[in-house]
Amino acid sequence: MMVEATTLRPGYSFSRVIKGGWQLAGDHGPVDRQRAIADMEHFFDAGINAFDCADIYTGVEEMIGAFVDHIRESRGEDAVDDIKVHTKLVPDFDRLATITPADIEATIDRSLRRLRLERLPLVQFYWWDLSIGRPHDVLASLKNIQAKGKIQYLGATNWSEAAMQPFLDAGFDLVSSQVQYSLLDNRPAGAFSDWCASNRMQILAYGTLAGGFLTERWLGAADPGFAFENRSLVKYRLIIDEFGGWPLFQDLLGALKAVADRHGVTIGAVASRWVLDRPQVGAVIIGARTAEHLAETQAIFGLRLDGEDRGSIDAVLDRRSGPTGRIYGLEGDKAGRHGRIMKYNLGGAR
Repeated sequence: MMVEATTLRPGYSFSRVIKGGWQLAGDHGPVDRQRAIADMEHFFDAGINAFDCADIYTGVEEMIGAFVDHIRESRGEDAVDDIKVHTKLVPDFDRLATITPADIEATIDRSLRRLRLERLPLVQFYWWDLSIGRPHDVLASLKNIQAKGKIQYLGATNWSEAAMQPFLDAGFDLVSSQVQYSLLDNRPAGAFSDWCASNRMQILAYGTLAGGFLTERWLGAADPGFAFENRSLVKYRLIIDEFGGWPLFQDLLGALKAVADRHGVTIGAVASRWVLDRPQVGAVIIGARTAEHLAETQAIFGLRLDGEDRGSIDAVLDRRSGPTGRIYGLEGDKAGRHGRIMKYNLGGAR
């Protein structure tokens, strides 16, 4: 199977499917650490060489670091160079007013130690509230750290184009924007995608499977409400409400199942391919805890949706009601039902 690759800047390429790390963090159920590390090698051997994590994903940078060390010991440093680790810098909300450049560099150094790397390939920056503190100075400090050789590229996550434009105006080179993008959440389409294209930024899309809702497991299932074992499912159940509710979601799953059956793939493969085909999407981030469904993930690369496929899917999407508004607008409202489930102070919890 030929693995598709994307290029953020000349000389920096990686697979168009990125193995996500949020599902390996706390609040997502039990994790077999040794199996998780071993399964990273299975993804790597399958050509999926990009791994997404964050300084606030409990234990995930350390697990990826153990995988990196294993590859270094068993295959050498050249093989490690083929591993593209994309982490995030997310200062705690309660520290936004007081955080210093020294604090930022200490966090980057901690990520380097955890990941067993001398340079972070991509650091994706997020600041909970741009009206608090001095986010421009913090990003400037990241640029200085980059000049020291500790960071290769800088990107942003969960920011609208209006939030990113002042940073670009100040001369910062942001190569990517990681945002939620799925059949259920089309907010990045249109103006945001066009803006990214005009500024040489690719979209790295997370939530393409909506925490697992866009899979066969939920086809024909009764509405579960909001009694879930993890925040990820609550988050995406809220998005289903914004989309148009459970009955419309079931109509979408039915349409996706028909497309999947025509191509001999899974609903998840169709959902991921649909996002990969959107303008300016460089890669999708799939939060697989294990390699159990690796073959299904690989099938994404061989899938090509035709006009009939898109027409049947669009017939459902044309009936959706949302979500609407700017990128991360719903989630950024701390008082709203999307924002209330977020945890804002995880950076110093370890």
